[in-house]
Amino acid sequence: MEQARKIAAKISISYIIIGAIWIIFSDQLSHKLAEGDFEAYIFFQQYKGWFFVLITGIVLYGLVYNRARDLFQTQNKLVNKEYELQASNEHYQSLFKHNPDAVFEISKEGAIRAVNPEGEQIMGYSCAEIGQGGMSKWVVPEDVERVKFYFSEALKGKPSKFEFQVLNREEERRILRSSLLPIIVHNEISGVFMIGRDITNFRRDEERMIESEKMSVIGQMAAAVAHEIRNPLTSLKGFVQLIQVTKEVNHDHLDIMMSEINRINLISSEMLILGKKQHVSFQKEEINELLKQVVVLMIAEANLHDISIELEHSDEKMYVLCDANQLKQVFINIIKNSVEAMSQHGKIQLSITKKDGNVIVTCKDDGVGMSKERIKQIGTPFYSTKEAGTGLGLAVCYKIIERHQGSIVFESEVEKGTTVTVTLKEAHLSS
Repeated sequence: MEQARKIAAKISISYIIIGAIWIIFSDQLSHKLAEGDFEAYIFFQQYKGWFFVLITGIVLYGLVYNRARDLFQTQNKLVNKEYELQASNEHYQSLFKHNPDAVFEISKEGAIRAVNPEGEQIMGYSCAEIGQGGMSKWVVPEDVERVKFYFSEALKGKPSKFEFQVLNREEERRILRSSLLPIIVHNEISGVFMIGRDITNFRRDEERMIESEKMSVIGQMAAAVAHEIRNPLTSLKGFVQLIQVTKEVNHDHLDIMMSEINRINLISSEMLILGKKQHVSFQKEEINELLKQVVVLMIAEANLHDISIELEHSDEKMYVLCDANQLKQVFINIIKNSVEAMSQHGKIQLSITKKDGNVIVTCKDDGVGMSKERIKQIGTPFYSTKEAGTGLGLAVCYKIIERHQGSIVFESEVEKGTTVTVTLKEAHLSS
């Protein structure tokens, strides 16, 4: 309205100015004509009103034309902007609706404002049904706090990637690999986009592969473990036979027998734990103790090849957040590869250090080593330098360490041995 008043005022003032100029000009011209040419004076007086109308009409036409042209140009720009805005909106709506990943639009308060068709399919609910509760309503209880943490980080403008589980209509757990992105409008965060991919089936296949490789390793270790157990059994049998002959009990012999029994029990217990199918659960584990348990299992196979395993553990307790069974599987595979890469009288050195908030486990052997070309292929499924190898062992190791948000690095020289470095994030006991 203010703009309209300005335009009307401009035209009115222009009209008044033109009228005032015309009156002054016409009066002066009339006096001159009356003094010199009376007929011209009569003609001018008769038609000066028409002259005024013609002049003001031309001027007003110019003013109105310029203003109308500006208005139409502005209108055309608005129409074009509206068309571009509509096209852009349809573009993003297409990205939202036809996205193969689930997309959730979440308000700052945690309310779900919109869900795309893929999200509805994963959850088994309509957008309206999902919107009846916050995101925490559909998240499994053990993941709620973690989701809230990443959500609060996104509201601070920090995008994040993580995995969590949701419950669908059938009360089935689905694993979502998700990204949280802040929605920024006019330089202010108005909510959060969550983009999630259902990796439940992929994760199940991955678990089957890990389980299959684990059972393969256990099968290969069985012969060595049987040999390792046979030695203390032989000692026990000898002492029992001695007691039967002498009819006397020697307490020193009893201590040795108890020690051998404990060793058999330790080896068999570790084998049972490793072979048992367990739910993947991340818990704080002391890395020194975990590696000691691995060495107990692998010392049997190492002894068969006359190879020694030295564990340089730290006096300081160091904890990592992990699935102990899967992490043992990684270190067993690494040590097993070292054993197979060495001839008789070899040595494997294990060390544990801490640096920059990470726990670093190093396995060094003096085996045949590998070329740079072979190192590049390590971790590729079905690539193996062993005649009967499947190539899945190290592929599984890489997958497990990746799941633990760590890294595994191989360094090797031909005929000089190989060093494997596994880096894991340290978990403080109080956290």
